Amino acid sequence: MIKVSLRPIVSKLNLPTVLKTTILPSDSSETLFVATQLGEIYYIRDGLIGNFLDIRLRILKLGASGGRYDERGLIGMAFHPKFQYNGLFYLHYSVAGTQGPGALTKPETARQEPAALPEFFKPDPCDLGTLNLKWINREIDYDHIDTVEEWILQPNGQPQKRRTLLNLRRPFFNHNGVNSLNFSPETGKLVLTTGDGGMGYDPFNLSQDDMEIAGKIIEIDVVKNTFINDSPVVTRFNELPAPIQETLAVMAKGVRNIPGISFQRFYNQYIKYVGIVGQDLAESIYSFVHYQAIPVTQLVQASLMNSGADQEGLINFGWRGWEGAFPTSIISGCSANSALDEKVIAYYNDAVKTSVLRIQPLTSYFHQDPRPDKFGGTALTGVQAYMGNGIPDLTGSVVFTDIARNEGSHPPVRGVLAYTRVRTDCNLSNFSVIETDYNFGSQSALYVSLGTNLDQTRLYLGVYGAMNVNDSNQGTVFEIVP
Repeated sequence: MIKVSLRPIVSKLNLPTVLKTTILPSDSSETLFVATQLGEIYYIRDGLIGNFLDIRLRILKLGASGGRYDERGLIGMAFHPKFQYNGLFYLHYSVAGTQGPGALTKPETARQEPAALPEFFKPDPCDLGTLNLKWINREIDYDHIDTVEEWILQPNGQPQKRRTLLNLRRPFFNHNGVNSLNFSPETGKLVLTTGDGGMGYDPFNLSQDDMEIAGKIIEIDVVKNTFINDSPVVTRFNELPAPIQETLAVMAKGVRNIPGISFQRFYNQYIKYVGIVGQDLAESIYSFVHYQAIPVTQLVQASLMNSGADQEGLINFGWRGWEGAFPTSIISGCSANSALDEKVIAYYNDAVKTSVLRIQPLTSYFHQDPRPDKFGGTALTGVQAYMGNGIPDLTGSVVFTDIARNEGSHPPVRGVLAYTRVRTDCNLSNFSVIETDYNFGSQSALYVSLGTNLDQTRLYLGVYGAMNVNDSNQGTVFEIVP
């Protein structure tokens, strides 16, 4: 078993959603940046913390839809590969003043009292109505608007917004992705990872619909059409003006929810790692090398012609028909035996349709796992390749975090750090827990984010002491060290 130490770098932060390093203009060494869900961005160097940018007033009031828990806010931050020279960086966040009623306004799925989570959706395999729901009245029935923006660090050291790349209307408060903006070292393009929009089971099957922006991995060419600003508020690719469509391509679909994408150099190519948050059974990590991104203009043209675009090389993770390596199941208690659960395939037709199109996970771990060296998971929160030599047993592996062990354990809650490796025989990889020696005492420790430096030789872990996004100053950022 691998054992590591957690070395605190900064504490008493709000919930840390993104941990990244970059080289500042007129500098030669890397600086660590931390973005919080509430909208603060800090930089840390030589043991000192400074304010880089505060966009809290631009971000909607968190906790309004989900009571104590929320998945909106500042969820993506990426620095241009040439940030040192051009000062460009990118943000993805939920916009102040855009709170809506949500996309399912029927009485049985209506919002509960503010302190509680909204009712989550469950399909009924015997009721066609629940299997073929459509998101209608989108201009009225939505939860909030997310925006993707380009900013610049001016010569005077002040960041300033330059332009808006996308404005996305989202159906529900959750599954917006996190660590959702990353630059591809392969193509130089900005990669946006979007979740399916939330409420469980992807009620509108947005993740498999080629026109829907939800549930996709999207490449954005930030060099093309740089004059474009203030994109209209949309949910579908075909609602975008042609010049914006021309900057976009779809890398992957079938995404449920996703904590970003990680690129690992392997000789002259890159392995891409993606974690997909599970529904009720399993959390899954995928890897792929080759893919063919499909230009959005091509997808829109195929939709207009009703012909279906050539999707050779498009990555499909299989959701909503598949949860990792399993057909998506509904779990309910057995009436005949309270100690057992009944599992019913939620969307049989979706599972059949996507069975041969989807890629298999590199590894999955389960919400319940009785094996002594494993753990029950709750939700995947980070996946990063590690190429350093500081922790030799981890070199070349893929490290991942789960927000909290799901073992019916009593408080305090603890997150999990684990790792896996790519197998050359394409079989499902095993995974192992990484033991940490840090004593959190009686405090909860939710592992909410995982980050790395530019050459993936250092790992950073974001920990939070509460599930309530409005419990402030409970965050700590650690470096994972030998």
